[in-house]
Amino acid sequence: MIEREGLHLRHELKFYLDPPQYRTLRSRLLALLPMDPYTGADGRYHIRSLYFDDFKNTALFDKQAGVARRKKYRMRIYNYSDEVIKLERKIKLNEYIGKESVRINRSEADRILAGDISFLARSESPLLRAFYLESRLSLLRPALIVDYYREAYIHPMGNVRITFDIGVHTGLGSVAIFDPHLFTAVAVEEPVVILEIKFDNFLPQAIQGIFPSTIRPRLSIGKFVICKKYMKYNDWEDN
Repeated sequence: MIEREGLHLRHELKFYLDPPQYRTLRSRLLALLPMDPYTGADGRYHIRSLYFDDFKNTALFDKQAGVARRKKYRMRIYNYSDEVIKLERKIKLNEYIGKESVRINRSEADRILAGDISFLARSESPLLRAFYLESRLSLLRPALIVDYYREAYIHPMGNVRITFDIGVHTGLGSVAIFDPHLFTAVAVEEPVVILEIKFDNFLPQAIQGIFPSTIRPRLSIGKFVICKKYMKYNDWEDN
């Protein structure tokens, strides 16, 4: 395990796959690794993330510029339900990724979305207090919803997690994260699948052998950036 500044850091590799590559890898993974226990009957689960940014779009521009040390905050739910709500901070430190997460309830989430964050200053969670300070200092506000379906495989050695993200949509300016009927637009056409490979210190040799050398190149893929670009190029926002 890689620890730096009290943060658990991991490797995160990202690639675009075409349909034949996805089908080949999926068949190999199904034969070798268990799926995420939260996977639904169809082998996938839905993720909706609401990202926060400041008025300078710092999270967006830092990602686009490849800033070595950067962070972004998001609120995340699963399968259109408010049963599990997480506030997360994702941190990039050079080649490593760290993620901090804390569960909040619906009432707390609604207050945050309404701009009523004063109660976070007294939170027992360091992450929620950090979000409060960041919101006050940088004027963070809800910026963008990203929707997609995830197919996930896990392995305990190396704390490996391999995911296929499919059908990336954006909320077209709405931040109504709990609206199951929210209209979204396709930001990444479904034939394109995003592969993510996450692990701690090492990726076991048996798992490395699953991935053919034809899966190239490794890319700096950010679904938040993809959706922001979609919004801009389709005149859904001015900035």
